[in-house]
Amino acid sequence: MKKLENKVAVITGANSGIGLATAKLYLQEGAKVVVSGRRQEALDEVAKELEGDFITVKADVSKPEDNKHLIQEATNKYGKIDVLFLNAGIAPPTPTTDITVDHYTEIFDINVKGPIIAAKEALPHINDGGTILFTNSIVHQKGFEGYGIYSASKGALRAYQRVLTSEVKSRGIRVNAIAPGPIETPIYGKMGLSEDVIEEMGKSFAEQVPLGRFGTSEEIAKSALFLASEDASYINGVELEVDGGLSQI
Repeated sequence: MKKLENKVAVITGANSGIGLATAKLYLQEGAKVVVSGRRQEALDEVAKELEGDFITVKADVSKPEDNKHLIQEATNKYGKIDVLFLNAGIAPPTPTTDITVDHYTEIFDINVKGPIIAAKEALPHINDGGTILFTNSIVHQKGFEGYGIYSASKGALRAYQRVLTSEVKSRGIRVNAIAPGPIETPIYGKMGLSEDVIEEMGKSFAEQVPLGRFGTSEEIAKSALFLASEDASYINGVELEVDGGLSQI
């Protein structure tokens, strides 16, 4: 039997990278998937390559009304939700001396407010015994230069996850997070950096990783499948580092 047979999964930030790889894997494992992203043209392209029972929903997680719309569309189509994967996030680098209110607000709206509001909207519709999964990051453990606001957003999200784990315990809902290290995803191309800078940054990151390379979106997706499935039935409240060992050195 497939690991997510007839389960309903909602994934934010699913039009590329980790979210898209997870959507593909969840579909292969029998899930009905709600694929969400904030760009309709990207969702239209994704729809051409996905196979299985899915719908796409345009939603910007930084907007509370979009989070409400996403959950409404999901439940209108499939009823209850079994897996809520709050994956959407951004990581533009800015040193402390250059931080602006707009920079702070954009990151916290997408990385913190978005998942918190989405979780609130979804909770009445999540089956008892379901799963809430977040994409976090090892950055809040390491202190990489230029990522102060991004690191702070992921630290805040981790603190919220701990509280949520306690708040939903009576319903048997498991709350976990994946904390990727450097992963080959389009997020690096959205930082406003030149290809040369991104390539050099990639080499620098890879040299720090004990396994000596970037991870892949597919490797993160496998962790997201494990945590959403019955294989992880007694795993709750954790932040699973999937980073080639980078957070351990």
